[in-house]
Amino acid sequence: MAEMGKIAFKFGGATRMSGLALGVFCAAFTAQAQEQVGATVAEIPVPAGPGSSEPSLFALADGRVAVSWTEPTEAGHAVKVALGNEAGWSAPSTVVAAGDLIVNWSDFASVAVLPDGTMAAHWLKETDVTSFSYDVNIALSSDKGETWSAPVVPHRDGTQSQHGFVTLLPVSDSRFEVFWLDGREYGTEDTGAMQLRSASLDADGTLSPESLLDSRACSCCQTSAAVAGDGSILVAYRDRTVEEVRDISVVRKVAGAWSEPRLVHADGWEISGCPVNGPAIDAEGSDAVVAWFTAAQSDPAVKVAFSRDSGASFDAPFRIDGGEAAGRVDTLLLQDGSAVVSWVEWTRLGEILRLCRVTPEDGCPAPQAVALNTAAGSINFPRMAGSGEEIYIAWGQPAAGRTPAGIRMIVARY
Repeated sequence: MAEMGKIAFKFGGATRMSGLALGVFCAAFTAQAQEQVGATVAEIPVPAGPGSSEPSLFALADGRVAVSWTEPTEAGHAVKVALGNEAGWSAPSTVVAAGDLIVNWSDFASVAVLPDGTMAAHWLKETDVTSFSYDVNIALSSDKGETWSAPVVPHRDGTQSQHGFVTLLPVSDSRFEVFWLDGREYGTEDTGAMQLRSASLDADGTLSPESLLDSRACSCCQTSAAVAGDGSILVAYRDRTVEEVRDISVVRKVAGAWSEPRLVHADGWEISGCPVNGPAIDAEGSDAVVAWFTAAQSDPAVKVAFSRDSGASFDAPFRIDGGEAAGRVDTLLLQDGSAVVSWVEWTRLGEILRLCRVTPEDGCPAPQAVALNTAAGSINFPRMAGSGEEIYIAWGQPAAGRTPAGIRMIVARY
């Protein structure tokens, strides 16, 4: 176990020493820090039990967020959901509890909400332990999580293979688009690769036929998706060539038809295995932003690229990390055209969660370190959601000494 309490940051007017050191690095916006994400960064409680892990966030129109997480039970694990914000949370709702849930640090459950309040939550269900096969399961709730439907499976191949790294995206008042990585052809003579697939899911549980978006995708990097102002759907993922170059691509659905994959930027990262480090995308009006990790030329970096034409093309990227990037990015596009990006860096002090407000003109002028983890484990993949002028960030905090693992959350105001 790493030694605790080496670093102390100012937080809420007091100095706190713990395995997770939270810091407020500016009391107010200054002339030197106009582009920083938040004048205040505060920790807020989350109604998750001890041992909970891998949160996911989704912003609601009423100023609340939905948070999902996985929590241990006597018989296995449960996926739970709560609605709220720093003013308080609803009682956690149990979506599913079973002994055959796949609990994975990088491929985890999520929640999304339609404008009418219909919630969708996904999890992974083991189908064959010997081949490490699992299916995507999605349940719906129309009563704020009090009850959940029987699960539906968006892929209909029926193979004992891996299906995961899901994105749930509301695309209309009554429909989600579901994206996942699909292993039905993995190891075959045709492609030997994971596929990127999608299907539509209506609020009543009706599934559309599947669509194949890319027959050769990187096998275990997260997917991410957004809807542009013109209604086009954008999905970002790590692609994979026959030569094992694994850069970030975007596929667009415009006027009901899916485009061919298009690289965001040709980093040229040739790597023989999956780096388990997916991109993040967001869109607002005709603007879009993608953040990602690459280690091309053996130089680990976090990059950000903007689009001004709803994701049809992207400008040259900015590099925004401090030189010790681990990646695990997330991003939110703001109404002024700037973006908030989060990422993780490993430093001599420990594992640092950073935020930056990135602009298409200036890149990242003032990165902020908002959390320091000195425990032995990792915070893995922090997730963000924006609500008004507040940005919520949640992650799974590893156990430290007598403090069990659990979900931590901060809110930054900009």
